[in-house]
Amino acid sequence: MTDSATDAQLVRRVQQGEKGAFDLLVLKYQHKIVSLVMRYVRDADLALDITQEAFLKAYRALPRFRGESAFYTWLYRIAVNTAKNHLAAQRRRPMDVELDLQDPEQYDIHANLKDIDTPEAVSMSNELNKIVMNAMEALPDDLRTAIILRELDGMTYEEIAETMDCPVGTVRSRIFRARDAIAKKIDGLLD
Repeated sequence: MTDSATDAQLVRRVQQGEKGAFDLLVLKYQHKIVSLVMRYVRDADLALDITQEAFLKAYRALPRFRGESAFYTWLYRIAVNTAKNHLAAQRRRPMDVELDLQDPEQYDIHANLKDIDTPEAVSMSNELNKIVMNAMEALPDDLRTAIILRELDGMTYEEIAETMDCPVGTVRSRIFRARDAIAKKIDGLLD
């Protein structure tokens, strides 16, 4: 039985009132959705909260799910929209930040302490990652979503077309343009 057939069967069971079947869907996709949301918010605790909210929205909307797309595609859209809505709401709120410079918990040095690479290699890797992430964030939504689905989620062009509700040719064009924009940013660094 394929993944989509298994998902469809679980969805039908949930729609028939078997709440435990949704737990299986959550277990199956929770890590993928957390990883997806982390690309938008970059805060693990916040990503978990947004993921939980996305699953709750999916559960509430499941009675209306018609199965015209794969369950994961549908869930993916809900998670992306939930993350984007959170970011939009966050931008509308005034910033209220109190930073205690004496509090060591507010410094993110744990990741660097675990690394055994040379300081130069770590610095260059961090710089390159920052440039790529900034280049991705600077992309228009349609290009950013397409490149994330392809390069980070490993989706096929057809799956991306279904997720983004556009032709495969459009997906190929968006991915090409996204790669080109990111390459130009990296080339600028290497020069």
